[in-house]
Amino acid sequence: MSEFTIHTIESAPAEVKEVLETVQKDNGGYIPNLIGLLANAPTALETYRTVGAINRRNSLTPTEREVVQITAAVTNGCAFCVAGHTAFSIKQIQMNDDLLKALRNRTPIDTDPKLDTLAKFTIAVINTKGRVGDEALADFLEAGYTHENALDVVLGVSLATLCNYANNLANTPINPELQPYA
Repeated sequence: MSEFTIHTIESAPAEVKEVLETVQKDNGGYIPNLIGLLANAPTALETYRTVGAINRRNSLTPTEREVVQITAAVTNGCAFCVAGHTAFSIKQIQMNDDLLKALRNRTPIDTDPKLDTLAKFTIAVINTKGRVGDEALADFLEAGYTHENALDVVLGVSLATLCNYANNLANTPINPELQPYA
């Protein structure tokens, strides 16, 4: 099997060296291997950063956005993204352990029915390629979400798909910094 290069600042194409320097600074001195992988295709790295910035402005709360990302990573079998989003969820948004365990194990979120509906809707979007059907959409809306939220789930899934599929394609190793969250 051909191995992908996980770029460092030194090995990266010139056009993305500055991006990797910024990422390293913003991440406490390390570059997540996903970023090193995407540096092989500068347009993929640019897409990841651009769509990620847009996703952070969407109509979902930070916790809801992470529910979408972790649910997608688990559904798509991306161990790297599960670890990365678990670390982010603990460190940046203080997501509680019960919610994280439920998301990682694909079990019901008994403590928050609305987030449980969001996770189920996210799985439906992925498994049906967006053709969730009237009942799933109605359940989502009845839980208190909006049509805007539904489209922002699709946005989050699109971002997750880029990352999950790239990591799955390359079998991206999990950074030592993320291993405790794997």
